[in-house]
Amino acid sequence: MTHTLILMPSGRRGQVAEGTTVLEAARQLGVEIETICGGRQTCEKCRVVVESGHFDKHGITSSEDHLSPRTPNEIELLAKLGTPEQRLSCNAQILGDVLISVPEGSRAQKQIIRKTASERAIEIIPTVRQFYIEVEPAELGAHRGDWGRVQDALAAQWNLNNLTIDIHALRRLQAALREGKWTVTATIWNEQRVLDLHPGYYEGAYGLAVDVGSTTVASYLCDLRTGKLLATESMMNPQVSYGEDLMSRISFAMSRRDGLEVLNAAIIDAINQLARRAAKSADIRAGQIHEIVMVGNTTMTHILLNANPQELGNAPFALVNRESMDIKASELGLRLHPAANAHILPAEAGHVGADNVAVLVAEQPQLQERVILTVDVGTNAEIVLSSPAWMFSASSPTGPAFEGGQISSGMRAAPGAIERVRVDPESKMPRFRVIGEERWSDAWQTGADAPLEAQPQHLAAGICGSGIIEVIAELFLAGILLPDGRFNPEVVSASMFWEQGKRTGAYILARAEQSSSGKPIYITQQDVRNIQLAKAALYAGAKLLMMRAVVEQVDEVILAGAFGSYIDPKHAMVLGLIPNCDLEKVHAVGNAAGDGARIALLNRERRAEASAIADRVRYIETAVDPDFQEEFVKALHLPHQSDAFTHLEGILPKIKVVEPARRERKRRRRASNV
Repeated sequence: MTHTLILMPSGRRGQVAEGTTVLEAARQLGVEIETICGGRQTCEKCRVVVESGHFDKHGITSSEDHLSPRTPNEIELLAKLGTPEQRLSCNAQILGDVLISVPEGSRAQKQIIRKTASERAIEIIPTVRQFYIEVEPAELGAHRGDWGRVQDALAAQWNLNNLTIDIHALRRLQAALREGKWTVTATIWNEQRVLDLHPGYYEGAYGLAVDVGSTTVASYLCDLRTGKLLATESMMNPQVSYGEDLMSRISFAMSRRDGLEVLNAAIIDAINQLARRAAKSADIRAGQIHEIVMVGNTTMTHILLNANPQELGNAPFALVNRESMDIKASELGLRLHPAANAHILPAEAGHVGADNVAVLVAEQPQLQERVILTVDVGTNAEIVLSSPAWMFSASSPTGPAFEGGQISSGMRAAPGAIERVRVDPESKMPRFRVIGEERWSDAWQTGADAPLEAQPQHLAAGICGSGIIEVIAELFLAGILLPDGRFNPEVVSASMFWEQGKRTGAYILARAEQSSSGKPIYITQQDVRNIQLAKAALYAGAKLLMMRAVVEQVDEVILAGAFGSYIDPKHAMVLGLIPNCDLEKVHAVGNAAGDGARIALLNRERRAEASAIADRVRYIETAVDPDFQEEFVKALHLPHQSDAFTHLEGILPKIKVVEPARRERKRRRRASNV
């Protein structure tokens, strides 16, 4: 008897035999869980979490009862660690369908989160500033309170009037005044509220910018006085365990009584972890962070606020709030300075949120004298077409395929993930490069007799997003894939595999000896189809904006987001992921959403600009637009059914399509020879 095992956040799933330990089953699926003791229940490194409930997206019901009971030794070990709810994967045997989350500390192959901050010139005008004042000492007969004396000093010395004071600062006020001999440094937010008071002269105001992505969360700790980037920390969004795309998470929040609370607790805990890690890297405490600026898509923002996102799942896709927000961070459950402010940038519309506004704040394409398409490629692609005269935006539900989800050998970016692919147009044979190994696979030597220096540091474990795009594009350029996405039955190659008695084929990307699992890594017909669906959604969204703006051509394409930084422009255009454009004018800008959040953290004037951008953009709702489906169908072809790609002239293959009757005869002959 076999059962379905799904491992998060990698997204790997498969059938495993009943009685197999989670540790061994994970290895079979190509997911390495940390273990030092070799499964003897002593190192405690292989801890995992069982997610309970029915998961519509995966079609399974997961439960603690679907693993073997805890043994007394396991109970004792986990109790000592303070994690009695977790399981030791070396001891837990699979007895039914189960969804397992592998915490970051338990992953042998740590996820690579590519969301570093860019070098940008930012004018420093922070919302949180510090002011040193000399205060009139208290005297007998002068009955004004110490807070009143501080107010007088701030008004006289800094022209700051009508201030309020946070209860935390009020409780510290008298001790600070007397310790500082009637001199204090006041930390003030937006020239309105005193957050803290320190005796004498004091420097130290810090802020955190956070990009809450559907898949990854990135944080940037900054010195608010100098603007210096002190630390960058990132991690997988733990909500991935409850659904890889936005609709899955909305469904999870709606289908379970505690669904929203589970999702909210997961993201708040993640941000608190990032704040602690960033503060530790900068040699400060998270309690010294006075402001946090957060951006994310609309679903992420709703969950962050613990506001039910169910209205986003149905037309008219109403937001709980579109404008920017300032909230006391502690009210969200964030463990920063007790009086810290949390600022959330405005959204544009139902499914284009503050993260897209942050991209526009960082890149400012609307100020350029040309037509620019800005695409933030991810689980939910956000698209903006702009010129100085107008701005149009849309959201396209591309799903997790570009990040390794829904791909048979898909995985997220980690050591061993295939990230670059080339297919020889003559021999039809592949070569590839994996993360953590500089050499291409054709330079590898494997096996016991291979010299140590010729062996790769990492064998192929699977294929990540950039590799998926490249392999599909390369297969098309080599004539292995037809324009409609089917494997070409005319191609004969040692890397082609045809299922006996069926019309479906697969392409062997990595041989068994090149794979960490000892099994070949295939690109299947379903993998190709899933990429077609994802890229068609993105292209159709871009085409819809071009139609509404009445333009035939874009002058420039900006690829935003961590994933966009690793997409090769030529392969993206061959695939039909982006419209026809001069390849020299297609460039990646990294995590522009995170950069926009950092800009808003350090310059309060840019927050007003963010609100103006959100008001100005005209949003096109793809879900109900009558032209979207037609454009989507056309975009399923490689690169497109009818649109010309003049900038790929001489690159696209000339494929001769064989008549169906002749193709069927050849298929039968080939099948009889298998």
